[in-house]
Amino acid sequence: MPGPADAPATAPAPGAPHEEHLRDAPYLRVARGDVARGLRPQRTPVWFMRQAGRSLPEYRAVREGTTMLQSCRNPELVAEITLQPVRRYGVDAAIFYSDIVVPLEAAGVGVEIVAGTGPVIAEPVRTRADLERVPELTPDRLEHVTEAVRLSVQQLRATGTPLIGFAGAPFTLASYLVEGGPSRDLLRTKALMHADPQLWHDLAARLAQITGAFLRAQVLAGASAVQLFDSWVGSLSLADYERHVVPHSAAALRAVADLGVPRTHFGTGTGELLGAMAAVDGGVDVLGVDFRVPLDVGAARGRAGAGRPVAVQGNLDPALLSAPWQVLRGEVRRVLAAGERAGAGHVFNLGHGVPPSADPGVLARVVDEVHAWRGAEGDVPDGDARDGGE
Repeated sequence: MPGPADAPATAPAPGAPHEEHLRDAPYLRVARGDVARGLRPQRTPVWFMRQAGRSLPEYRAVREGTTMLQSCRNPELVAEITLQPVRRYGVDAAIFYSDIVVPLEAAGVGVEIVAGTGPVIAEPVRTRADLERVPELTPDRLEHVTEAVRLSVQQLRATGTPLIGFAGAPFTLASYLVEGGPSRDLLRTKALMHADPQLWHDLAARLAQITGAFLRAQVLAGASAVQLFDSWVGSLSLADYERHVVPHSAAALRAVADLGVPRTHFGTGTGELLGAMAAVDGGVDVLGVDFRVPLDVGAARGRAGAGRPVAVQGNLDPALLSAPWQVLRGEVRRVLAAGERAGAGHVFNLGHGVPPSADPGVLARVVDEVHAWRGAEGDVPDGDARDGGE
């Protein structure tokens, strides 16, 4: 994987997948392309977006009296929350506990996460003068992040579980900055993109630097992989995505290209964009597919875009976690079968984040069902993999 022209020469990160204790980790076997080379993991790996969150009683207990951004500034608390789903479920990867706006706050942007609303920007960015208030993100502003990663990796070592670094993509961060908060239609964002394309590209480039610095700091502190989340990019046409977004997502991912870690790219509502998303910065390693597109279809689109096989991640509809177990189990198997047909490796996940109302006991059964899967021709017997069924 070529390194960025402007990235310093760096020894491989402590958490890079060449580390001996992670060499056979199922998640990393899929993410680094081993399946496409004929080397399959011992089981289908599984983790969940937003696995460390409000669905867990232990999470609610440690977060009591602490705001989201306050918790993200506390390395010991971040490490504890990051490890909670690993202890409870035995998932095959931990995702670094953070929020999409944490790097913005670290850079000095005024932002608050309002309960029931989401991130609210104190001074939205809509003019050239507004952009001048958004500074670059430097490593000295991320010491709490790197310490949290180091603590997490240290505690994960005993379980042989890799840590995935996390960041929001430039487009999604820009949508919060321009809109001033969450928006269903992104009218201001799209209008700025077309009315003042130079300002848009300058803003997106600044955010790519912030996102890239955030990802790079996590990998240098020990993360074994990264995932770029583009939550709202599905609101764009393919033409707008390729013209206004791809260069900046590529710049963000390029910030870790020389560090030798697998890179996952995920967005919601992105069925028409999957080929372009897979091709970003010469091709990502894993393509996240939401629940709207079958995994094997998503894999074909990713392969066509990247020009080579790409592993896929996903994509159970989170709403099905509330369905009766036999219904849910059938859908889990359907996703697993589609992932098998995808051909280049499959990381089981949801098609979006774990809902706060999800039952942890149900998620535990899903993990066991995934781990028991032996392929469409070698399935486990009927009954529940955890406790013998209903």
